[in-house]
Amino acid sequence: MTHHTEQAHSWVNGNPWQSKQQLTVINPANELPIATVSMADHTATEQALKAAQACFDILKRRTSQRRAAVLERWYQLILGNEAALAELMCKEQGKPLKEAVAEVRYAAGFVQWFAEEARRAYGEVIPSNSPVHQLMTIKQPVGVVLGITPWNFPLAMITRKVAPAYAAGCPFILKPSEETPLSAIALAKLALEAGFESAAFQVLVTDDAKALVAPLLASPVVRKLTFTGSTAVGKKLLALSADTVKRTSMELGGNAPFIVFSSADVREAVAGLMVAKFRNGGQTCVAANRVFVHRDVHDAFIAALIDEVAQLVVGDGLASGTDIGPLINRKAKDKAQQLVEDALARGAKQVYRGTPCVGHFMAPTVLLGITEAMDIYHQEIFAPVVSIIAFSDERSVVRQANSVNEGLAAYFYSQDVAQIHRVSMALEYGMVGVNEGAISNPVAPFGGVKQSGLGREGAKEGLQEFLESKYLCQKF
Repeated sequence: MTHHTEQAHSWVNGNPWQSKQQLTVINPANELPIATVSMADHTATEQALKAAQACFDILKRRTSQRRAAVLERWYQLILGNEAALAELMCKEQGKPLKEAVAEVRYAAGFVQWFAEEARRAYGEVIPSNSPVHQLMTIKQPVGVVLGITPWNFPLAMITRKVAPAYAAGCPFILKPSEETPLSAIALAKLALEAGFESAAFQVLVTDDAKALVAPLLASPVVRKLTFTGSTAVGKKLLALSADTVKRTSMELGGNAPFIVFSSADVREAVAGLMVAKFRNGGQTCVAANRVFVHRDVHDAFIAALIDEVAQLVVGDGLASGTDIGPLINRKAKDKAQQLVEDALARGAKQVYRGTPCVGHFMAPTVLLGITEAMDIYHQEIFAPVVSIIAFSDERSVVRQANSVNEGLAAYFYSQDVAQIHRVSMALEYGMVGVNEGAISNPVAPFGGVKQSGLGREGAKEGLQEFLESKYLCQKF
């Protein structure tokens, strides 16, 4: 595996797809091309479907022990190529090298977890109410899976879908983000090296997602869709999946509240926010989007926060000491700047802004006085911008936290045991960090409620997303 790719390809049935249609991959740090990728066309899509269907007949008959062994080899190969994968990710996605290394390990963690879970697709014997009947359930793979993944975590968002699918016995067709296809291709090559069947993990790269995805979702061969991305796109994909009644898993947008109560350890809360807000430059679906700070600790919290934010280094992810890399593209930066400008025009106060940045880079910014009238309150910021709202009582802040359509992740800091219980129960979110700003873990279920998604990834629940329960009733 090389550190730099000049020409890459979509992967169909274990082979590079040759095409005249080329996608140019840009390094967001310097806006220079780093690779071209042969894109998948209609013929590639048809061949991928046919190969996946044939592969399913083979893969579903593999023993769980065999699938587990293949996943374990994939896990070892990912870790063995840590440096190359991390550097590749830095070049096409922009995140700091230390974060890229952490993501490689995080991505590998899902593969390791599902290598172990592959052996645990248990059915059950049901106590019968009839002396002449035996009732039981068994687990069977759902079938061919289509996965659509984003650019912000170009390795982990793939392994936490592909690994459980393979563990269950499901071939996987991946449509990665056009911003970060190289990481996906690298993973597919390593999967083949690990022993994946040729069509068990195929990668279709395109810059026209609608043209590629629509026929895949129209096909009865594809039995499940798993998607990570925006709520708006997720709704469209659900509609496209309806005609063939596909199983769907949706990890959609977030608008995470981060609440600092009066009893909180302010320094710990600031440290937690630095992780929850600035990891990947704020470009995460679980990033703290609305920071609610109790008036009793507001000034102390802001002072401590600015001290920490002022130390952040913005730069090329491959440069030593970088804390925040570029945003993924110009459109992302323009959107974030528009959110800041709208907030300021509606009365917010900018209390900190780092040195102005050129290109795709954006200076860390801290805003006070955010209200529900501002766009920044309702939209994912996806940038290194902290938006702060002061509050006075628990009931009102929980109401505000729950006032949006999203329900992915939430965070709060408190030392009051009774309050911790009350707020944990009251927050309408799929995941809650209590005195913790980093909550993602392969062994825990990741997912949201309300308009933040359907289903869970990771944990034992992640395997069940790719299995069907079949009920057997036997008369003696």
